[in-house]
Formats: sequence, structure tokens, C-alpha cells
Amino acid sequence: MKVSCLCFLFLELAFYNLVVGTETQEGSNTRVIGGVALTGDKLTQTPFPQWLTDFTGMNQWPGLDPPYIPLSFIDMAKIPDHRAYRQGHCLRVSRAACSFDCHVCLRPDDVGTCGKLSQTFDDGPSRASLKLIDSLENRSTFFVLGINTVNHPEVYRELIKHDHLIGSHSWSHKFLPSLSNEEIIAQIEWSIWAMNATGGHYPKWFRPPYGGIDDRVRAITRQFGLQAVLWDHDSFDWSLISNRPIKSEEEIYSDVRDWKKAGTGLLLEHDGVERTVDVGINVNRIIGKDQLTVAECVGGIDYIRTFPID
Repeated sequence: MKVSCLCFLFLELAFYNLVVGTETQEGSNTRVIGGVALTGDKLTQTPFPQWLTDFTGMNQWPGLDPPYIPLSFIDMAKIPDHRAYRQGHCLRVSRAACSFDCHVCLRPDDVGTCGKLSQTFDDGPSRASLKLIDSLENRSTFFVLGINTVNHPEVYRELIKHDHLIGSHSWSHKFLPSLSNEEIIAQIEWSIWAMNATGGHYPKWFRPPYGGIDDRVRAITRQFGLQAVLWDHDSFDWSLISNRPIKSEEEIYSDVRDWKKAGTGLLLEHDGVERTVDVGINVNRIIGKDQLTVAECVGGIDYIRTFPID
């Protein structure tokens, strides 16, 4: 299977949009949205840096809806006037917009596959990620949420310590084509600032939540220097924590064995919760450690810039 059926993509969109649990306690903020664990303890967050206070006028990390902060290098005139659309509502989406989630459309600078079958993980860092990090013997690529990055800085730094490649997955996992230009910019800028403050680097690679990307979103992310990364193999691990999984765990492993025979591709997986982490560990045992990071797949750089953390 080269790319997931669009109907399955829409099911994933609906599933992730469902709030399946909320838990709060003193000094912490815990919220689970689908398979995405937006969890953290305010006392252990990445400190809000002075340079970001000076620039934004804020003194703490935002919630799920980050504020738009204008940036001088973003040229709004370069953003095409494609209409916004909601998750799964593709009938009026023009093919000229090159939507991946609606039409599986890739632009030449999008990364959609790899010369070696390689795992990628979305939605961390989470406490569950630590189990995966401890298990992996190869470098892998993790696309992180900004809100999880600042809430789990110790896990993020474990990714760095083990030399994994880290890319952006937005601030809080919103479906970007449904947002205004300013809201998309906010999702990207705050995710980058979270990585700046926590890991001392500026990302090169970006995976849009739900694969939600068209030329309007691309026109914004490109101005940040980001390059979009999609996939050609969906593990459907995210559906295992639903009441009606699309595939059983054994069916997932069977697919992976078939993909291993072909030997190529980017595999979409998730490390936001322990259930999908356990599957990821087993998938890694099937594929083995002869894998590449996204940067290695295309002969690119790991990060646009690295710098010391204050």
C-alpha cells in the first residue's frame, strides 16, 4: 500500500479531534486529545526565556491556541489565496492547491518516501517516549509538538542525547488548512520557539498534523525555512486506542513485513501514548536498525541552526 486510503485519513482526523479524557491536578495541566498527550507539570516546564519575553511581551508558554506574533520575514503577499477547509471536507478543495490530505498531492520539495524503510514518530515528546528511546538502536526521526516539548523538556533532551533527529509537528496539533494565515503562523512560530528554548536548535523538517497541508500552508512553512515531510506507509497505530481500530496489531505487523520486503518508504507512527510506543518497539524489531533519518533519506541537513541554551 503506497499511501493510506483517504477515507482512513478522514477517520484519523475525526478520531484525533475527539477529546477522550481530561485530568488536572495542582501544579499540572493534563489533557489527552485522541492519541496526543498534551501533558505537563508547570513546575518542570522549559523556563520561558527572557529573549522571548522581550520579543512577545509574554512571560509564560501559551495554551492550545497560541497568540499570533507578527514576524518581519513573513511576506503575506507570497501566500496564495486558497480557501480554508475543514478536516475531511474536500469536495470544494481545488486540485490546484495540492492538498496531501485530500488528493495525496506532493510538491517537489516535499519528502514523501525514503530509499530505506524507516520509522518516524509523531506527537511526542511524552513520558511514553522514554521507553521507545531506550529501545531504539538506530537514529530515528521524531516530529514533536511544541506544547509537549515545553512540558516534557527532560524527554526532549533524551532525544538529543541519543542523537535522534527532531522536527516540528506544530504547537498543538491543529488541522492547519482550517486555520487563518495568522493562526498557522502562530502554530509554527511557537513550535519553533519551544524547540529553540528547550533544545537549542532551529528545525529544518516539518510534518503537518493529520497530513493537513496545501500550497497555502506550504507558502507559510517555507518562509520559516521548513521542509514538509509526509509518508507513504501508515501503520494505523493511532487507531489501536479507539474502540474500533482500523487494523489489529497483528495486521500492522503483517503490513510492516510486506513493506520490509519492498525495502523503501517512510512509516508513520506515534509516541504520544504507551500503546503506540509498544507497537513502535515491535515494528523496530521487525525492520531492524538499518534505517535512515528523514535528513539522511534526502541527503539534507539535520537543523537549520544550533546554538547554546541560556
